[in-house]
Amino acid sequence: MLQFFLLLIAVLSAASAQDTTGAGTLRGTVSEAGAEVCLEETARCIAADATGAFRLTEVRSGTYTLSVRAPGRPPVRTEAVEVRAGLETRVEVTLPALEALEQSVTVTEPVFAVPEEVKNSGYLIQPREIFKAAGALQDVSRYLQTLPGVVVGSDDFRNDIIVRGGSPVENLFVVDNIEVPNINSFANFASAGGTVSILDPALIADTTFLTGGYPAPYINRASSVLQITQREGARDQVRGRATLGFGGAGGILEGPIREGRGSWVVSARRSFLDFFTDDVGFGGVPVYYSINAKVVYDLTPRDRVWAANLSGWDDIRLGARENPGEDREINNFDIRYRGTRAATGLNWQRLFGARGVGLLGLTHSEATTVSAVRDLARDGVPPPGIPIPDLIGASPLVFDDDSRERETTLKYDLTLYAPFLEKIQAGAAFKIFNLNYRVASPFGSATPYSQIPDVYPFSLDRGFRAYQNSGYVQASRRMGPRVNLTWGGRVDHYSLLQSTRFSPRAGLSVRLTEKLSWRASYGSYFQQPFFLFLAAFPENQSMVPLRADHYVTGFSYIVSPSFRVTLEAYRKDYKDYPAARDIPQLSFANIGDTFNVRDILLPLVSAGRGRAQGIELFLEKKFTDKWFGQANFALSQARHAGLDGVLRPGSFDYPFVANFVGGYRLSPKWEVSTRFAYLTGRPFIPFDETLSAAQRRGVFDLARVNAERLPDYVRVDFRLDRTFTVRDKPLLVFLGVQNIINRQNVAGFSWNRSQNAIQENTQLGLFPLVGMEWRF
Repeated sequence: MLQFFLLLIAVLSAASAQDTTGAGTLRGTVSEAGAEVCLEETARCIAADATGAFRLTEVRSGTYTLSVRAPGRPPVRTEAVEVRAGLETRVEVTLPALEALEQSVTVTEPVFAVPEEVKNSGYLIQPREIFKAAGALQDVSRYLQTLPGVVVGSDDFRNDIIVRGGSPVENLFVVDNIEVPNINSFANFASAGGTVSILDPALIADTTFLTGGYPAPYINRASSVLQITQREGARDQVRGRATLGFGGAGGILEGPIREGRGSWVVSARRSFLDFFTDDVGFGGVPVYYSINAKVVYDLTPRDRVWAANLSGWDDIRLGARENPGEDREINNFDIRYRGTRAATGLNWQRLFGARGVGLLGLTHSEATTVSAVRDLARDGVPPPGIPIPDLIGASPLVFDDDSRERETTLKYDLTLYAPFLEKIQAGAAFKIFNLNYRVASPFGSATPYSQIPDVYPFSLDRGFRAYQNSGYVQASRRMGPRVNLTWGGRVDHYSLLQSTRFSPRAGLSVRLTEKLSWRASYGSYFQQPFFLFLAAFPENQSMVPLRADHYVTGFSYIVSPSFRVTLEAYRKDYKDYPAARDIPQLSFANIGDTFNVRDILLPLVSAGRGRAQGIELFLEKKFTDKWFGQANFALSQARHAGLDGVLRPGSFDYPFVANFVGGYRLSPKWEVSTRFAYLTGRPFIPFDETLSAAQRRGVFDLARVNAERLPDYVRVDFRLDRTFTVRDKPLLVFLGVQNIINRQNVAGFSWNRSQNAIQENTQLGLFPLVGMEWRF
């Protein structure tokens, strides 16, 4: 596979190439047919057709001036038009009348769209939507929870992304061409979510979210792809800004390199809630730091290099305290966690004129976790009056983890434009994983899925290396003036599993009218189980990659350049999902994303299966002039089976979901936004109360897996923004309220060993927020 990778670079780097994160497309219409449209900064020109339409492909991201020359007229210049990496910029150019006194040209505000090879389930999110939307907490993952087919995870304190009935661990994150295992703080090696993103929202330029049927260039994940491009720094002068919000307090500095040939930008943030409280509602308070940085430099008009880094450090203590207030099960533990994660990438982009773009990337990511769990009630409920430090010191250590994962990737992505096949994309990647685990669970697991306590004790002290090689080819071709076909596939080889998988992909779009189109897509997607699960027990290495087949179809209606309506139906078929070997009812598709890894490290087999299907209606109004908004409604069903083959409601089966997010600019100084969310209650497994009371721990009734549902989830959020001027610089101050109706949404139930009874766990109640941003 490595030889194939090197040969691919050698043969195709001399040809045209593109990666969707590297360059953009400029498409538009001119009011006069046959006009010539040129990008002044590049001297590239194209003639509009008989309808006035034009299209310039493989345009490097940046700001351009258009020079338009119509027959019999002098050339006229437009105002600046922005082209974004990996997106299609659409504009309308209106030339002045010949008799006009001022020969100015009018250009509509650009509207951005996902590339043509993305046929279904693609969403482009503007930076201001993440930064300004109520309830998003300026966290990209939390904003995604408002999109069609995406729901809140296990509780409001986490930002898990649950897509179309899948597990939150089924999502791919790509930032500036860097595949990042997890973009969140407080994550472990068996998770993809956390409490807050390590990405600074003020650095996000574009966010593309794909929830099904995505094309071959994206490495396999079973549910979704989140692709983020961070903005460049200022190329004219040094600038800065100070920020304060839910993600912490921090600052940004940016400036030019060599008279504007490049730029740099650095962001640093730290949480501050620990200065005010030692418990924010889930037994502790998180402390975290993050740094984001990006450097861009234009070597030549054709060659651009950039480097980017995302880093985060976090720690938390959960559990017993001197004055705990409410008696909760978490107070029967002492949990210490410290984690680090970093991802760095170096990319070289070369333009080949109108023929294409090539992008070579070298990335490295690594993460560490150090955690220790002491069970204060393992030997019975301790008597009152014992000092907490003494109680912790005398309690057994039931879980200990000091582990590290590293991943290095070399990859190349390209596009070829051929006369017959038109757009051809190809690429290859070579990954090396270096893994070191030191994990011990000396007493075994007290998992509620087992009727026997303390099962599967283990001690893991192992370091090893694994590889993953991949390659893909994809073509997009117009089959007439109204039909576009995309087809291709990818091959992935997983060395640890000794498995190779081929993933076919196909998509079709048909423009029924100028505003209405029909689209359909299909793809097979494979995902390797987490390395920690594979290493925990020898028999787990016999597993194979899980598989999800996507079938998506739907209609898209463009009401206006900034307003669209989509209606989609989808189905996902799962097979070879990790399932518990000794618990026939348990598929890991129902586990989700948990901080409590100890209870889910079990012997596993690839025997789970399932399906998810639904219909989604989406109405979207992008921000223009004064307001933005989106609303969606979804009907869905998710079913999963473990080793017993019985399909039961999945843990993320929400039959009906409704979301609304909107914002309005009242004046140049005042803005307001709100969010409404409604979800049908999530399924859960009730406790076997008799057995739980006898063992003084929670034991599930496995005869009733997901047979009951939590109460419906309802939440309303609100935010008000006010812009001031301080020393001639804008100062934004915002006030917000999460769950303004203070509804006590239920997160689930736990077994409180102190009371030896079921305890209801509620989610975030009314929660006020305040923040600011000052640019200088």
